[in-house]
Amino acid sequence: MLGPTLLRALRTLRPPTLVGAAPVLPVPLSASCRLSQVWRTSPVRSLQLCSGLCAGHNKWSKVKNIKGPKDEARGKMFMKFGMLIRIAVKEGGSNPDLNINLAHLLEQCRSKNMPKASIDAAVKSAEKAKPASQHMFEARGPGGCMLLIEVLTDNNSRTHQEIRRLLNKSGGMLSDGARHNFNRRGVVVVPAQSVSVETALEMAIEAGAEDVQETEDEEEKLQLKFICAMSDLNKVRGSLERLGLHITSAGLEFVPRNHSSLDQEQMEDASTLIEALTDCPDVVRVWDNIQADS
Repeated sequence: MLGPTLLRALRTLRPPTLVGAAPVLPVPLSASCRLSQVWRTSPVRSLQLCSGLCAGHNKWSKVKNIKGPKDEARGKMFMKFGMLIRIAVKEGGSNPDLNINLAHLLEQCRSKNMPKASIDAAVKSAEKAKPASQHMFEARGPGGCMLLIEVLTDNNSRTHQEIRRLLNKSGGMLSDGARHNFNRRGVVVVPAQSVSVETALEMAIEAGAEDVQETEDEEEKLQLKFICAMSDLNKVRGSLERLGLHITSAGLEFVPRNHSSLDQEQMEDASTLIEALTDCPDVVRVWDNIQADS
């Protein structure tokens, strides 16, 4: 899945384009169905309309063009959660009462509507999983942007070769030192609809957070991230809850110390690269420091 900052910037840079009407489709009934003209505002989402005469065909279109991609994205997200659970169990055990990182992660799974049976199965699978190593690849992408690529693998050589191949294909390269452009911080996430940015800044000061950032999640919903020191994560979370905020998730993230400003072409190249990296089975997460040219 792409970083929220990158997704938001891409939609800002790309103007809507009109897609012409599709050709007439024959149907068994003595009637025809024509796809309506639609506006596309995103390269990955489209809406297809059809008359009632083609109910069966329309149902298949919905499954293929709407439900399919959405389910595929959810499946990938759940798979990545499974990898994160495996890492958390490896580091601190399978009891969330004794493993705060696992507790935060399970909360994120529930907030994304991951089925309880899938969560329980992921924890049990993590307990029995064969040994695997966790690595962080440092890379430079299009336009000089910095990337951190977190992987979990049982074959270091295979994963290293695949990451290098994906980077080279999209104009990137492995680059020691990229890690220095990020800080490991505590991040508490709340829905943006529940509070204004101005009020959130006041709450951040009261709760002991260092900063507030407005971003988007995987479903393009606005959210606010309260940034704090790793050691203050639970304290900030508790303070925000007492102030009446609903917490979506809380955990540790790599937060950019500075950003790389990309133009439209570079942004699209970076999008292609990050999507390819995210689709790699061994990749857990990709962190970036990208922002759009203003």
